[in-house]
Amino acid sequence: MANGSDLKSIATRLYDRAMELDSLRFGDFTLSSGAKSTYYFDGRMLSTDPEGADLISRAFGIAMDDAGIEAFGGPTVAAVPIVGALALRAYLDGKNRTGFFVRPEQKEHGAGKQIEGNLQPGMKVAAFDDTISTGGSLFPAIDAVEATGCKVVLAMAILDRHQGGDAELERRGIPFFKLWESTPDGKVTIAV
Repeated sequence: MANGSDLKSIATRLYDRAMELDSLRFGDFTLSSGAKSTYYFDGRMLSTDPEGADLISRAFGIAMDDAGIEAFGGPTVAAVPIVGALALRAYLDGKNRTGFFVRPEQKEHGAGKQIEGNLQPGMKVAAFDDTISTGGSLFPAIDAVEATGCKVVLAMAILDRHQGGDAELERRGIPFFKLWESTPDGKVTIAV
């Protein structure tokens, strides 16, 4: 098991990599919610980068080890590259875990699934998104997973924007692991 200083060094290198990729930018931005922000984080740019994927999967893997997780996933599109990196890491590390992702709604064709992957009732699950602000994409995914008979026992994110999603996770009693967090004045800091 890794200690806190390992997580801090992973989170710090991931932050540096985000800056190198221009995945974390500072300025004036309008978010999908319509809210204004002094920074923008493009998590997909980081999670599809080989080093970024490695760092994210290492950190999330440590958090999942501590929570006894059997399955991991989150909402499309942000969770998909992270699921791939975590699935490969689980296999290489000999962990008995499976990945999944949750569509915004059930498919109307094929098998008609909303959740893609080998999720089985009774599993202890980690649900994640690259960024958590209000949790608008994460909470429907959590609800869909729990409707299958699984229990979400951990939420994870690269960045917590502190815009209500963290408070809702606390209200639901779901522990929240994050690598970075933003302050009210828009500074992004290491959270581990």
